Amino acid sequence: MSAPAAPLALDQLAQAVVRTAVARGLTLGTAESLTAGLIAATLAGVSGASRALMGGIVSYDPRVKRDLLGVPQAVIDGDGVVSEPCARRMAEGARRALGVDIAVSATGVAGPTGGTPQTPVGTVWLGCATQGGTSAEVRRFTGDRQAVREQTVRRALELMLESMQV
Repeated sequence: MSAPAAPLALDQLAQAVVRTAVARGLTLGTAESLTAGLIAATLAGVSGASRALMGGIVSYDPRVKRDLLGVPQAVIDGDGVVSEPCARRMAEGARRALGVDIAVSATGVAGPTGGTPQTPVGTVWLGCATQGGTSAEVRRFTGDRQAVREQTVRRALELMLESMQV
């Protein structure tokens, strides 16, 4: 039995996302909270990304989630900004606002402060909205603030790539 393949470096993963999107004529967008634009920046680091990446919305503040992405105030007040409903609405809102085929979202607690017993540091909800529907998942990342943010970027790019493999 052979060892599992090593994960791609972030820049290689971003290249795969951009290449696949361009080859399939798909457009991409992001809605980012804890990553504050790192997903879009990682994609934009790929030469030719402008052929697929339309933009991103940094929604660090709940008002931006509500006003630009259409996250209902009831979700913000009820489930909270680090929740499945919020991640779903953020991805759908970015897809709509940016007019893209695929949008990912990320909302979570990067730390070192801000965690609670119910939502500890490292908790991240990611969403992915496509024409076929919206999915969301929760991850519990480890490490310092930067490590949590980088793991979030990696998983968001993986979600984009997976959504194009269907």
